Amino acid sequence: MRIIGLGVLNAFCEKHADCRAWIATWVSDVKGSQWSTPHDIKKRYSSVSFLEDRIVIFNVRGNDYRLVVQVAFSVGIVAIKWAGTHSQYDRRYG
Repeated sequence: MRIIGLGVLNAFCEKHADCRAWIATWVSDVKGSQWSTPHDIKKRYSSVSFLEDRIVIFNVRGNDYRLVVQVAFSVGIVAIKWAGTHSQYDRRYG
C-alpha cells in the first residue's frame, strides 16, 4: 500500500513521542501490505473500526490514541486523515 499524508503522523509523533515506535511499525506494515478488502485489515488489526466512505480507525498504543485513515482499496492508497488522543477523537468524531 502507498501512504499519503505522512506529515500528519510526523507532527503527531512530535507531540506524542511515546507513539513513535508504534507508528513506525504501522507504517512499515502498511507499506508491505496489499489490502483488497476491510477483512484484510481486520486480520492484522483486530481492534480496527470501519466507518462510511472507507474510513478506518486504528487504536494506537492500547487505545490511548486514535489514527484515522481513508483506504482506496482499488488503487492501493492509505490516506492519513487525523491522529490524536482518544479524548480528542471523541470530541472530533464522537
